[in-house]
Amino acid sequence: MKKLLHNYINTFKGLSEEVWWLSLITLINRSGTMVIPFLSIYLSESLHFSLPDVGWIMTFFGLGSVVGTWLGGKLTDKIGYYKVMLVSLFATGVLFVLLQFAQTFEAFCFGIFLVMLVADAFRPAMFVALSAYSKPENKTRSVTLIRLAINLGFSAGPAIGGLIITLVGYLGLFWVDGVTCVLAAVLLLKVLHPKKAKIQDKVKVENPVSAYKDKAFWVFFVAMFIFGFVFLQYFSTMPLYYKNVSHLTVLEVGLLMGFNGFFIFLFEMPLIKWLENPKNSKIKLVAIGLFLVAISFIILNLTSWVGILIIGMLFMTVGEMIAFPFSNAFAVERAKKGNQGEYMALYSIAFSLSHIFSHNSGMQMVAKFGFEFTINMITIFALFGVFVLFILMRILKKEQLKVEKKHLF
Repeated sequence: MKKLLHNYINTFKGLSEEVWWLSLITLINRSGTMVIPFLSIYLSESLHFSLPDVGWIMTFFGLGSVVGTWLGGKLTDKIGYYKVMLVSLFATGVLFVLLQFAQTFEAFCFGIFLVMLVADAFRPAMFVALSAYSKPENKTRSVTLIRLAINLGFSAGPAIGGLIITLVGYLGLFWVDGVTCVLAAVLLLKVLHPKKAKIQDKVKVENPVSAYKDKAFWVFFVAMFIFGFVFLQYFSTMPLYYKNVSHLTVLEVGLLMGFNGFFIFLFEMPLIKWLENPKNSKIKLVAIGLFLVAISFIILNLTSWVGILIIGMLFMTVGEMIAFPFSNAFAVERAKKGNQGEYMALYSIAFSLSHIFSHNSGMQMVAKFGFEFTINMITIFALFGVFVLFILMRILKKEQLKVEKKHLF
């Protein structure tokens, strides 16, 4: 047991102090966004909006995320990741507090769009900062540490949010969200100021390539949209499947979903440490991860045995653990040839777009054709994503051959 613990701790060694601070800031920031899980309940119960109105508000939520991520990438390349992160955190804190005063449908649509625009400008800037603060050989593990912080934040946030609602009501969430964002900004100012932080890897490049002209990255973008679309079904259609088809209680659904976060917390870093090897193709590993997620769906249609839900969740979790860090590491690595903010924004936008289309499409399919058909369609879409990744591998091989030929002559 002592040896296992020692080996586990060793997987975190070699990461820079700045990466640890960035992870803590991300943890505080993500723990603070506790309004989000309760947003639909707040809108329908407290503001008495109809379900179609709530659906439109969530669309503005997604649109704000897309625009904010794009803008964050542009600003990161123009003024630098540090300024973008700092302004985003401070401004998000203020906007979260002000959002509680939006009482009409139009005001809330505009308010949530603005909040997400400012909040998600943080994401591409944070990824570029992560690249700058991390040594090249540690980038995948650095990304994994950030993911651990995000997972812990998302786990703690709803629990704390539920407690705040019980004690002081929904409006308390807006104040706590705002204060935590400002606290994260203050911590950023104290520990990662450019005069204090040590840059591990060069960020700026001469004659940068635009991400929008990188054909290979666009193929990668399509694959990431598909991955995001499929993965997000576990947060919309699958909880309904567990409850209505497998007849699990709400507590059992919560425990099954909690298993995902707990497993990631325990095993993701050792798994990434084991797989992190220059000889391993990052895109091939992402394809394996997406394939495992596809299996997690299709096996549910093979049997009505309740234990298959745990096996399916295990396949999905391992697939997620492989696909997310290595796709992120590929994006960071690819970004070194051009405008890093632009590249990381495009990577994040793929998942923002998934949010806009995934939940609604899954729900519509379930309503019209049932769960069995929906699961089959999601599996086929995931396998198509694997196919897209194999096309990308061929494109990258051709690129490598061209580079090698140039060096020869």
